[in-house]
Amino acid sequence: MAQGCRQGGRWCGRAPWGRPVLRRRLSAARAAEGVEAGSPARPYAVAAAGGAEAAGGEELLEVCWRRHFLRGGAEPRPALPWRDYLSGCHPGFGPLGAALRSNLAAQWWDSVLAFREQVLAVDAPLHGPPAAGAPRAGQGLRLLRSETLREALRGGGCSQEPGGPSLEEVLGSAGMLRESLLPGALAQYVSCLELVNKRLPCGLAQIGVCFHSIPESEQHNKTPARIGERTTSLLAWFSSPRTAGQWLDYWLRQRLQWWRKFAVGPSNFSSSDFQDEEGRRGFNLHYSFPWGTETIETLKNLGDTELLQMYPGDSSKLLGRDGRKNVIPHVLSVSGNLDRGVLAYLFDSLQLAENPLTKKKNSQRKVLKLHPCLAPLKVALDVGKGPTTELRQVCQGLFNELSENRISVWPGYLETVQVSLEQLYTKYDEMSVLFTVLITDATLENGVVQLRSRDTTMKEMMHISRLKDFLTKYVTAARNV
Repeated sequence: MAQGCRQGGRWCGRAPWGRPVLRRRLSAARAAEGVEAGSPARPYAVAAAGGAEAAGGEELLEVCWRRHFLRGGAEPRPALPWRDYLSGCHPGFGPLGAALRSNLAAQWWDSVLAFREQVLAVDAPLHGPPAAGAPRAGQGLRLLRSETLREALRGGGCSQEPGGPSLEEVLGSAGMLRESLLPGALAQYVSCLELVNKRLPCGLAQIGVCFHSIPESEQHNKTPARIGERTTSLLAWFSSPRTAGQWLDYWLRQRLQWWRKFAVGPSNFSSSDFQDEEGRRGFNLHYSFPWGTETIETLKNLGDTELLQMYPGDSSKLLGRDGRKNVIPHVLSVSGNLDRGVLAYLFDSLQLAENPLTKKKNSQRKVLKLHPCLAPLKVALDVGKGPTTELRQVCQGLFNELSENRISVWPGYLETVQVSLEQLYTKYDEMSVLFTVLITDATLENGVVQLRSRDTTMKEMMHISRLKDFLTKYVTAARNV
């Protein structure tokens, strides 16, 4: 899973902080193109203050449903509220939302693996038998066949037949759905310690699905308790007790900077500190949604408690080298909710501008200005005036060329419903497509295509032979910033 996320997102890189440069060119674009450039786009967080409906995220929900970032409820108008998406009780992400999450996961892997010698990728099953220190039979999320449960309940919780299991025994032996990635990572600590020659600090990284019970306070109907799921990232960092506090502060800075660097409004990402019942120190990273802050990542110094519970008995195998000393490391858990991260960046990216298609005051053009390395689609290919068959053949060749260079492309030339260019641009802006390439009869004559930017609405003419290099350099610059 880890390698797949990495390989699937290699073409994604950090977006160039050159986006402000594009904005500085916006006035020139307006002068050249008149009304098309429109008025300056407003961040959605600012616009949301203008009405209760916007403040609840209704406009963004409509865009996300319409452009398949999110899946909703029953047609024609999905009824799922934002709290269902935040809690993990929803039908899942749509194709563009899944691609956005994949790109976010790829960036996470790059941040914890690519530049660190001592971090190893691990994997663990979604469920397994109860482990040492696991919750009692009455707690936790269990996997149990319905027939087995019915047989145990018929006996009123006690075994009716000699040797038959009681309800408590059935629940106690049932497999458990994982609610955290940490136990699976800790279970691989000893074997991975050998790979790094027992040298501290070191880390184990994983991305996977975890499950959780929805608190009763969030149950908005009378159905039985619901189970939510989330895509979680985990970095389990092992360091000497002497440096554990310093590493906690280091990873706090790194993680907050990481979340902020992809954001249009970095100040919406913030942190707060806490202490648990045992006095262990930690930090929560938040995003400020229109209705309030939500936690997207938690950092916590766990000490050596969890590690000793995972390996009771001989603790000598836990020893790692800290200089000339052998010590039992302290565990720092850095656990993020990538699903909430996707929702945070969707809110962060929505910009509102004047709609050139209508004169109505309340009608605004919506643009999802996702960071270029997170945008699900980099390029859309469409055809203009000219012989349809020949133009589509050019688009197909260009599609193959760009895809081979790991640049994601939307094949708009396959669309059979004719729409105006302005409607096309509106659609692609809501899909967060970085560039729209228009293939016309001029392309057949002299090889020139039209390239339109999402962020500036500027259009420029470019020879088709330069297009691959231009886009590749753009993505490479984004990755290397």
